Amino acid sequence: MSVWDELIGQDEAVALFQRAVEASTRGTDDRSGMTSSWLITGPAGSGRSNCAYAFAAALLCPNGGCGSCDSCEQVRARTHPDLTAIATETLLLDIKTARSLVDRASMQPMHARYRVIVVEDADRMIARTSNTLLKAIEEPPATTVWLLCAPSEADLLPTIRSRVRTVSLKVPSVADVAALLAARDGIPADLAERAARLAQSHIGMARRLATAPEVAQRREQALNGVLQLSSTGAAVRKAAEWVELAQADGEAQSADRDARERDELLHSMGVPKGQAVPKQMRSLVRDLEEHQKRRAKRAHLDGIDRILTDLQSLLRDLLTVQLDMGAPLVNAEREDELNSVARGRNPASTLTSIDAIATARARLAANVPPALALEALAIDLMPRP
Repeated sequence: MSVWDELIGQDEAVALFQRAVEASTRGTDDRSGMTSSWLITGPAGSGRSNCAYAFAAALLCPNGGCGSCDSCEQVRARTHPDLTAIATETLLLDIKTARSLVDRASMQPMHARYRVIVVEDADRMIARTSNTLLKAIEEPPATTVWLLCAPSEADLLPTIRSRVRTVSLKVPSVADVAALLAARDGIPADLAERAARLAQSHIGMARRLATAPEVAQRREQALNGVLQLSSTGAAVRKAAEWVELAQADGEAQSADRDARERDELLHSMGVPKGQAVPKQMRSLVRDLEEHQKRRAKRAHLDGIDRILTDLQSLLRDLLTVQLDMGAPLVNAEREDELNSVARGRNPASTLTSIDAIATARARLAANVPPALALEALAIDLMPRP
């Protein structure tokens, strides 16, 4: 099984990466083959990080990415000595991490031809952090390869964009995502298709919807009653519900992990479970707790972003019905509700509601408190005459 097998719907990108791997074995370094700095872009769920790690595995593998050797297994487990993997779990990639990456980039590989550095959330670098990496990305050692991942080129500084080779990914089809879930995770075909459709081809979200019933339930709860909002009071209550659902989703993903991390830290410090932490070690526990708080904040905002994406799909379905476009519905299970609402609502009002979601995203990006941004959104979702 090749490292490329799970990269569904990305044939052009895979072919480009394979040519680069072949060029690297010949020792060439040109824009049509191998280069030292790459940027992989694509919408959420398109598999940016999966592509990056597959490319890294192929570069580090003595067989060009066979998928079964010790090197490929180590990349899959993120334990390969010549791989540095940075997955930002908080809102920003801090400058301390950037400096450590620069130090890593200057080291020679231990076993493979290259030292590969993967930055999963390069779009979360502020200007100061990007400038710290600039020199290392612009003139890396011949044995170092940078793989940056971001939603689009516009999410990085122009100085970074001008020094990388960009590979753009496409959104995989619902059928491709469903086939992957069925083959890789053993999910029944009908459930895999429904999850892929509701996730709008977001691979990670599709898997969560298919394997965690509570995730699917939270999604349905977030959409219930949205098309029937008719008063400010109802809108404010719905916004509060969205905040609670996003909070619950974030806590569900982090609760067990937080407790495990704390237990592992105390064990590494030699503190028996249940005993007080010595004063000289409390700063380490505080640092962990601060990191977990930052991670929880990002998980909460990511949950809100997913709710906004689901709301957008519902409104797009409504507009599809109103304009009789005949396109497949994301929320096909709500077809009766959509038909009923479409008869009494103006398509222009639906377009205004879709625009309101973009406004809510802009407000959240400007650090407006989520509760306020969502209250304004819910009020804007009420139909206009």
